[in-house]
Amino acid sequence: EELVNDIDQYMRFYNEERYQEKLNNLAPIEYRYQVVA
Repeated sequence: EELVNDIDQYMRFYNEERYQEKLNNLAPIEYRYQVVA
């Protein structure tokens, strides 16, 4: 169960919070907010 939690947290970080060069060095969530604005 703890392993599953750790994996979920890492996947959330990787997909939502990690800064990505292809998104102009923004995290995906920041990029989405910028596109919507």
